[in-house]
Amino acid sequence: MVLKTFGWSFAITALGLVAAVLYGGWEAFGIVAILCVLEISLSFDNAVVNAGILKKMNAFWQKIFLTVGVLIAVFGMRLVFPVVIVAISAKIGPIEAVDLALNDAERYEQLVTDAHPSIAAFGGMFLLMIFLDFIFEDRDIKWLGWLERPLAKLGKVDMLSVCIALVVLAISAMTFATQAHQHGGTHVDAASTVLLSGVFGLITYLVVGGLSGYFENKLEEEEEREHEAEEEAKRSGKQVGVVQLAGKAAFFMFLYLEVLDASFSFDGVIGAFAITNDIVLMALGLGVGAMYVRSLTVYLVRQGTLDDYVYLEHGAHYAIGALALILMVSIRYQIPEVVTGLIGVALIAWSFWSSVRRNKALAEAEGGSGPAGDKTEVSSGV
Repeated sequence: MVLKTFGWSFAITALGLVAAVLYGGWEAFGIVAILCVLEISLSFDNAVVNAGILKKMNAFWQKIFLTVGVLIAVFGMRLVFPVVIVAISAKIGPIEAVDLALNDAERYEQLVTDAHPSIAAFGGMFLLMIFLDFIFEDRDIKWLGWLERPLAKLGKVDMLSVCIALVVLAISAMTFATQAHQHGGTHVDAASTVLLSGVFGLITYLVVGGLSGYFENKLEEEEEREHEAEEEAKRSGKQVGVVQLAGKAAFFMFLYLEVLDASFSFDGVIGAFAITNDIVLMALGLGVGAMYVRSLTVYLVRQGTLDDYVYLEHGAHYAIGALALILMVSIRYQIPEVVTGLIGVALIAWSFWSSVRRNKALAEAEGGSGPAGDKTEVSSGV
């Protein structure tokens, strides 16, 4: 099972490391290995959240996620995206940006750093909305019950998550503008840039998430109708046609996954500049790491890990919330990538430990064994 799921990741790792040695020797080998570990550690929460969405899709779309999705993630976010943001921020052509990345790494890094406020605002708002919509939803299973119960009650207020996100965005924009003024910065439109980027992040979440949710609900309705039609067909001897709406629902969930992955990738791409300015090594290291995130997502789905360890999804969403706030704070202050990675890993490890404790308690109460347990409202009591 492990080899089947991670086989391509192992193969890409070998190819990537060999390419690094051929490109820049053993020093390049070490840099690519470090970048790979960085990407996996920063994106583990991404895999957990992705698994919660991917398990709703059939085997065909899971394969699309591992093939087309990987191409988008590796070549789109880890190679094309840094070039695009440089081209936009520096107002130069993409070919010139590529030339800059290959031949003037320091200037390229500076341009990416200058574009960081826009990137952080867009990604931070998208991730913050995911976190807020999760904690404001009333769920049967609660991890931190003392916190999630009152938040679920507050979640009954319409558009509360949007209002909170906009308040966070406004505070972040004003903070960045204040910093620019205090330092005599020439970026007088810094606040408006942050605001505009954040609003685009919010709009992207609402549009993509809204379409995904709409078609998912329509799919559930059609499946119920199909089931009723099949029962009727059995009685009358007729055949029932295939429901075509599943393709639309899966497509928009796939699109949502790609935007989600892109938002998670911001910190990894920006953090990679702390290790190397070489775009080739960056693409190799982050690309290999992205493959493992994809494989880990599918592994979690096929093993049913999220069903067995029910607090993992909670921990991942709290990690998302932490990452969103870190991105917004990073508009003004530099946050070490190791801090970002450790916070996410710590929250997920905590939620896994809580899940294990829950499973043991349920097994003892039922006089049985195994991770499966009652799906009614349960809180870790932490």
